[in-house]
Amino acid sequence: MSKPVITLWSDANFFSPYVMSVYVALQEKGLPFSLKTVDLNRGDHLKTDWKGFSVTRRVPLLEVDAFELGESSAITEYLDERFAPPQWERLYPHSLENRALARQIQAWLRSDLMPIREERSTDVIFGGAKKPALSEAGRQSAEKLFSTAEKLLAHGKPNLFGEWCIADADLALMLNRLVIHGDEVPERLADYAGFQWQRASVQRYVALSAKRAG
Repeated sequence: MSKPVITLWSDANFFSPYVMSVYVALQEKGLPFSLKTVDLNRGDHLKTDWKGFSVTRRVPLLEVDAFELGESSAITEYLDERFAPPQWERLYPHSLENRALARQIQAWLRSDLMPIREERSTDVIFGGAKKPALSEAGRQSAEKLFSTAEKLLAHGKPNLFGEWCIADADLALMLNRLVIHGDEVPERLADYAGFQWQRASVQRYVALSAKRAG
């Protein structure tokens, strides 16, 4: 069987948290892939000749041979089924319940906590940007994030489910919007985010944005 040809489309700056999630997933699977970029600032993703125009007009976009898929959590779930254990590394936990919880965490991080995402955009993480103090809405959103994350990590282990999964990378990124900016974050959560950030697959993505900025 021939190896699939895989391409991941990213924003040109490598600032997208959702591209990062897919990039980390591909790295964890050990799958060879090409990385292409589309300039969102110039609106190139809205041009009809861009590959992803007919999908979601957003990044990430994943191509596997002739198959095209958008939306990061849909992509990581697809990758875990298409390139399944034991031949490839697992992205989601072993147990059915924990897999469901990991997907719940991903969906929550993508649909909630908007004040954090607006006031601590990822140029804080990948570009070193400095922002004003959090608004009242931002502080409330941060407290919600902290309370939920502390319950998820109450077991005291370094990963959400005792084994690394893709939801760990996603949760760490949300926390690091605050940690890296210098906002006050509970020590346990800052330690968790820092530990996850040192994972090789994550650091490879961080290096991409740093190289582009340099």
